Amino acid sequence: MIDVTQQINAVRRRVGTRILEAGEARTVTIIQTYRAAIEDVWDACTSAERIPRWFLPVTGELKLGGRYQLEGNAGGTIEGCDPPESFSATWEYGGEVSWIEVRLTPEAPDRTRLEIEHIAHVSDERWAEFGPAAVGIGWDSAILGLSLHLSGGPAMDPQQGMAWAASDEGKRFMTLSGERWGEVHIASGADEAEARAMAGRTIAAYTGAPG
Repeated sequence: MIDVTQQINAVRRRVGTRILEAGEARTVTIIQTYRAAIEDVWDACTSAERIPRWFLPVTGELKLGGRYQLEGNAGGTIEGCDPPESFSATWEYGGEVSWIEVRLTPEAPDRTRLEIEHIAHVSDERWAEFGPAAVGIGWDSAILGLSLHLSGGPAMDPQQGMAWAASDEGKRFMTLSGERWGEVHIASGADEAEARAMAGRTIAAYTGAPG
């Protein structure tokens, strides 16, 4: 049994922008602190043996300059690596390229803050339809898997994960996640009515509920 509310409340979220060479990009950032040493969190996020226990099966060379591929999801190139504090990579999916930056900060010998920033050039039209929750709900789901893994919970394979996402508990989790992304979108300066409408459409897309 997953404490959905506790997990949603344990996460901090941000929505913003960054200027890249190709122009302005949109960013979503998700942050959670774990009761684990930085070396353990780093290993969980970078080990080909451990990543499938909480996220997805991964193939490739998990090293600087190496290519990786998550089963049924994104692949890319590892562009930066500074163990055990950070790594960055391209995030290539559906013919589009965005970027992720993962940063780890020790808050105590047994506590580590994980921060994932996803940076993407998104058209105004697509952003206006779905907003930050489009990728934010996915990252909330990944962070949930890591939380269960680092707390000693059982591994969940992709089929089990899909079954959970389709359950009432999974839909509640995605609904709460989408609502929180809508709230931080408003806090970033977005129009409240538009941000809530974007979040509502995204929640409907994830859960199959009426928009």
